Amino acid sequence: MVTIIAAIAKDNALGKDNDLIWHLPADLKRFKKVTSGHHILMGRNTFESIGKPLPNRTTIIITRNKNYFKEGCLIAHSLEEAIALVENDDAIYIIGGAQIYKEAIKKDLVDQLDITKVHHHFEADVFFPEIDLNIWKETNREDFKADEKNKFDYSFLSFQKKAI
Repeated sequence: MVTIIAAIAKDNALGKDNDLIWHLPADLKRFKKVTSGHHILMGRNTFESIGKPLPNRTTIIITRNKNYFKEGCLIAHSLEEAIALVENDDAIYIIGGAQIYKEAIKKDLVDQLDITKVHHHFEADVFFPEIDLNIWKETNREDFKADEKNKFDYSFLSFQKKAI
């Protein structure tokens, strides 16, 4: 099962200047809980913005650079190669960035979308692809209001690919 996991704003904004544009502790906590113990696939820029392998996860970095190496990480040169590196894990998470998300959806490599929707507009330079409701069916939704720790209203959304 390959799942894209992403936090996006109202207009599908993902980030700006290779960084997150909001701080939502509830989303970070959920991300950690959902992805712990599993393989996480990401592009090199996303890895560089995080700066290190995340604990209790197997990090696979996708890069065109044949000489790229990061201690504690697996390196792949395509999404397909990254997925093929995964053994004995029934849940693979693609965690970014925008180019990797777009490619994974376009190549039909994804079974589920696990989206945190932040109900706010932000200035951004990278965006998540439009979720085509002809292909994806919303299967679960939890809505939350802003509070003292989380500055914005947000929702956790799950989408399953429709059988065609």
